Amino acid sequence: MCVYRCTLTYIKSATIRGLVVPAWGLITITLTASLPQLHPASCNSKDPLSCAGPNKLQFGVLLLGLCFLSIGSGGIRPCSIPFGVDQFDQRTEEGVKGVASFFNWYYMTFTIVLLITQTVVVYIQDQVSWIIGFSIPTGLMALAVIMFFAGMNRYIYVKPEGSIFSGIAQVIVAARKKRKLKVPAEDDGTVTYYNPTIKSSVLSKLHRSNQFRFLDKAAVITEGDLTPEGAPADKWRLCSVQEVEEVKCLIRIVPVWSAGIISLAAMTTQGTFTVSQALKMDRHLGPNFEIPAGSLSVISLLTIGVFLPFYDRVFVPFMRRITGHKSGITLLQRIGTGIVFAIFSMIVAGIVERMRRRRSISAGDPTGMTPMSVFWLSPQLILMGLCEAFNIIGQIEFFNSQFPEHMRSIANSLFSLSFAGSNYLSSFLVTFVHKFSGGHDRPDWLNKNLNAGKLDYFYYLIAVLGVFNLVYFWYCARGYRYKVPLQIGDFEEDKRSDDLEMTSTKPMK
Repeated sequence: MCVYRCTLTYIKSATIRGLVVPAWGLITITLTASLPQLHPASCNSKDPLSCAGPNKLQFGVLLLGLCFLSIGSGGIRPCSIPFGVDQFDQRTEEGVKGVASFFNWYYMTFTIVLLITQTVVVYIQDQVSWIIGFSIPTGLMALAVIMFFAGMNRYIYVKPEGSIFSGIAQVIVAARKKRKLKVPAEDDGTVTYYNPTIKSSVLSKLHRSNQFRFLDKAAVITEGDLTPEGAPADKWRLCSVQEVEEVKCLIRIVPVWSAGIISLAAMTTQGTFTVSQALKMDRHLGPNFEIPAGSLSVISLLTIGVFLPFYDRVFVPFMRRITGHKSGITLLQRIGTGIVFAIFSMIVAGIVERMRRRRSISAGDPTGMTPMSVFWLSPQLILMGLCEAFNIIGQIEFFNSQFPEHMRSIANSLFSLSFAGSNYLSSFLVTFVHKFSGGHDRPDWLNKNLNAGKLDYFYYLIAVLGVFNLVYFWYCARGYRYKVPLQIGDFEEDKRSDDLEMTSTKPMK
């Protein structure tokens, strides 16, 4: 296997960064709720402004806990998925199928955790005790650290190989230095490419592709590029075909990544304004229980939790028999399907809001309450849950499969940047609509008074942007070329052909 057992020292240091640090954060947050010295005194005044706020020590300890949590999340989220993928032998068909299934079950588990957190834990914190509410995740994190140490001798890992950014820079610099070279579109034997045997830690060798051929110049051997031992004399002038193709993978992924931002913006937007709608609707479930407005997102989580096992065990095998694809449908088709569900979700949200506003105005309630069940919001939340099941998981699997193996942590960081970009885009749209949709004694679409505003128009705006985004995504997907690796079993034959090619052709001058 092209993987190595991790040393005890390396595992311990990785555990401290990824698990122990957020455990410190949770312990610190729990202490702020437990110790009277670390939180403001209780205040029963009806005016919150009259209550004493936290002092510098209390505020500082809280920030310290949040800082630990942020550092820990930055270590866990980008690395947990690649570490899980490393446990599968992707040179086998069983391993490839296992990876595809891993992403579905990983996100389903993540969804179940969110479901429990947003219902049980939040209820305990709000109705029982903040100390108990914080102690539960703290105890679970401590259990996770123990379980990680207990299984550390069984883990398989890929050794780190230095900074990936220097490798990217070397390819770009080398290509620029050789920009005046004439490289044919097809390999006709007039040039020699530096294509050595790949390192044992690389699971697959990449073929030289015809996309972005200007980068191929970085791998062209010219006079003085090689030492007598056959190694590059200057890595900033000569790179391997594998290194060049890895940079090409990154360039191909960027347009697809950018297309995912708007679909995620739809999810961000709906998560914000659905609460405002729910506050003006009948949220009673029985005579004595009222559903919290902020808990409606549970509907999307339940949709994901129910749909993903169906997708993995029924939909994928069924589609596999039709398409012959190991995952049933391609990753780009899965992402595109998620974008379509996001568009439908916005359209349905606009229709429901239009209906809610009309009924509320007809009812004439001065508080703006609507004689309409909050479960009318369920269709749009179910559609958004399907969007997550297709789009988000599709993006996670796409980035992890199309990035070079040693860049998977960067792949997951890129996915996190999609969420950041979607939040910035959502904030920009809200600001834009506030500024330009009102005027001339007319309230803007996003007025605090929902009956006076036009929230449905805003939903339709997001849907229209989603349609344009779908066209853009289709254009990017149509020209995308999936990473086609040369499997490990073919390396020896490929190595012999590389050696023959390098000895039969003279380097360029």
